Amino acid sequence: MPFDDEATSHRIGTLALAFCVGSAAALMAMHATRARAQPAGPADGAPLMRAPLQVVAPVDFKRYAGLWHEQARLPNRFQKECAGPVTAEYTPLPNGHIQVRNRCVLEDGRIDEVVGEARPVPVPGLPGAGRLEVRFAPSWLGWLPLVWGDYWVLKLDREYQVALVGTPDRKFLWVLSRVPHLSEGALQAELEYARTLGFDVDRVVRSAPGAGG
Repeated sequence: MPFDDEATSHRIGTLALAFCVGSAAALMAMHATRARAQPAGPADGAPLMRAPLQVVAPVDFKRYAGLWHEQARLPNRFQKECAGPVTAEYTPLPNGHIQVRNRCVLEDGRIDEVVGEARPVPVPGLPGAGRLEVRFAPSWLGWLPLVWGDYWVLKLDREYQVALVGTPDRKFLWVLSRVPHLSEGALQAELEYARTLGFDVDRVVRSAPGAGG
């Protein structure tokens, strides 16, 4: 199967939420081993700054499926062309993986879209840990570890309405919600929690609200 690396990189560079870190092969090469060695557990407190991140457990990924609206993110090269609303839609697949469909509105009003696949990462002693690995490279490259990027659910409300997602190196962060526009108070609560985890939330970019926001 032909693979136009330049064309694929351009599409990925215009869009990605949590899941777009899957295409960052160079980044994965530096921290993938360290990330897999870190312990996971319920994100039910405020860990000390720079302590190993914990994830929510258990996460029911069938409930997690559906449409999410990005509310805020740390700046990243994948989304630098996104000027309007950003969404992520997750659909369970028969093999236990999840289809990822990310969309964003560009400055000229066009909608860009990228489709990838996420797979749960088993964590010994912690069934249902909120860890996923995601790739946006072609499926025939799925055997390569470096095309898979981390997607960690760091905070999730009981109703599965608001999620805080990041990477273990704290370079990527997203606040997602089911509604197009989250209240300022709710958004600030998510960002302040992320701050206690060691994320540089002073650098976050607010996402443009979608229709009805």
